[in-house]
Amino acid sequence: MNPEHPCIVQRDFTVLLEMGLPGSERARSQLQIYAELVKSPSAFHTYHLTPLSLWNAAALGWSAEDIQNSLNSMSRWDIPRDLLKDIEQLVSRYGTLTLSREGTEEERTYSTDTIGAYRAEHEPDGGIKTGKANSYTIGDRLILGAETPALLDELLTKQELKQLGLLRVDEVSASVPPENRGLLKQELTRLGYPVVDTAGYLEGNQLSFTLGKGQTKLQLRDYQVKAADAFEGADGLGGSGVLVLPCGAGKTVIGMAVMNRFQCEVLILTSNTTSVRQWIEELKQKTDIPADSIGEYSGQKKEVRPITVATYQILTHRRTKDGDFEHMKLLSERKWGLIIYDEVHLLPAPVFRATADIQATRRLGLTATLVREDGCERDVFSLIGPKRYDMPWKELERQGWIAQVDCVELRLPMTAELLERSMRAEGRQQYRIAAENPVKLEAVRSLMQQHSGLPTLIIGQYLDQLRTLAQELGVPLITGSMSQTERVRWFDAFRKGAIRTLLVSKVANFAVDLPDAAVAIEVSGSFGSRQEEAQRLGRILRPKSGENKAYFYALVTENSKEMDFAARRQLFLIEQGYEYAVRRFSVTEAIGSRDAKSGDRGKKKEA
Repeated sequence: MNPEHPCIVQRDFTVLLEMGLPGSERARSQLQIYAELVKSPSAFHTYHLTPLSLWNAAALGWSAEDIQNSLNSMSRWDIPRDLLKDIEQLVSRYGTLTLSREGTEEERTYSTDTIGAYRAEHEPDGGIKTGKANSYTIGDRLILGAETPALLDELLTKQELKQLGLLRVDEVSASVPPENRGLLKQELTRLGYPVVDTAGYLEGNQLSFTLGKGQTKLQLRDYQVKAADAFEGADGLGGSGVLVLPCGAGKTVIGMAVMNRFQCEVLILTSNTTSVRQWIEELKQKTDIPADSIGEYSGQKKEVRPITVATYQILTHRRTKDGDFEHMKLLSERKWGLIIYDEVHLLPAPVFRATADIQATRRLGLTATLVREDGCERDVFSLIGPKRYDMPWKELERQGWIAQVDCVELRLPMTAELLERSMRAEGRQQYRIAAENPVKLEAVRSLMQQHSGLPTLIIGQYLDQLRTLAQELGVPLITGSMSQTERVRWFDAFRKGAIRTLLVSKVANFAVDLPDAAVAIEVSGSFGSRQEEAQRLGRILRPKSGENKAYFYALVTENSKEMDFAARRQLFLIEQGYEYAVRRFSVTEAIGSRDAKSGDRGKKKEA
């Protein structure tokens, strides 16, 4: 027993991390590489080792021995031997299957007669079956290589793989039609066998450009270079995967650095029109790509050019519920050499399905968090690619590249009337009642007074609540229904300091560039969404002048459903090393303080 070690590792793949011990911070920084945080009470954080978390660690270069040694160095008691074996088995699965185009064209051009002869000799059903698969030759197909014949034997019993046209070539190889490349990887990952895809990529139409303007070259930060290197691969043949960095780390610049490595035409997909225009502006400012070679493909414009920036929404638009996704053809409109999925954690299901068909095109995912509330992390892994680079948020903060943020969970009382309404309600309605607690108005006023003069974002989920706050506080409100022109006007006014406070709905969950924002007040959110919490905190991470500090407040109604959801919302940020200080809000003190300061105690005056 090592009583000073902070972790308790259990047979069920659970790791308990006791906080407050000398080694707890080091343990947290290592656990976040190969485990997922699932609970975070103050004394013990609970992590879970999952196949996907272990495979992502393997893709980053961690071996089973590395993970076992890490756990042993932190564990209070001996780790169960069966668990160590299971970790070894799961991690070892990454790399046991490869998808390739090995050998010369002649070596890969076997006829179906050759395949049939092999199967007649080695398989009891005797030779190749008739059907569509007979029309293929290996030269048309990709090679799935297995580490052992037994593994391939097991996979070939799976009906779902047979339906994808998987045909045995020899003891450890099978062929598959190239159009099923994505579907095969998706299905094998679901079965617990991730594939290392080395089948290569189309070069796409070439486009020569440099980073910078004229004699002024764009200077990349060290971690931005490392991220681009990780995607490109040691041999320069990389082309699929996800780079994970916090908001404010310059993911757009990293995307441009990757584009520069491959010098090809690029399709960039992102979350909204605001983000589309930010990408276009950055490309114009930081590269020498001619302006007429950069196009916007959105609800307002339909420009297809060598560099095209589009929204996920336009790709998934259809005229009727059962109609075709008429803009999805953009994915194959030109011979793209690279597709960038910005905010890849928001990738909609139809784009996943289309991505399965374009596996021969290089694919780069950019995100602040791989967390998805729909459970589709495996689809990101199999269809976009594994995690290639992960920069811890606190490490960037330590280096001064992002702001230091104080996080506070401000707990508010529930009035007797609100409590009665909540007790009569059921399920999610109870959450909404708590989220729209009218006491939050006084809390927001108090915080605005406390941080008077600092650029402040007030962010919420429910439009009725936001409209009330906007009216009471005299603050402009930006929602999804606002025109893009008007939205840009308010954002510009905020950037220039003409206004110091903005109320924003869920549009703030996406890429919105407001570098001076120093205070974020979250009045309500999408239940327990971890990715939303991370995105909202990300709005205030840009470096600040002076002490480089920012403030994030989550307003939560005490003893309500909102507290349970708040605990889940905070998981990802706690895993990154952020701590939420808990404070209780007193309405009486806040009103008294405000009225005393105005010289009109006892009278509620409009802010």
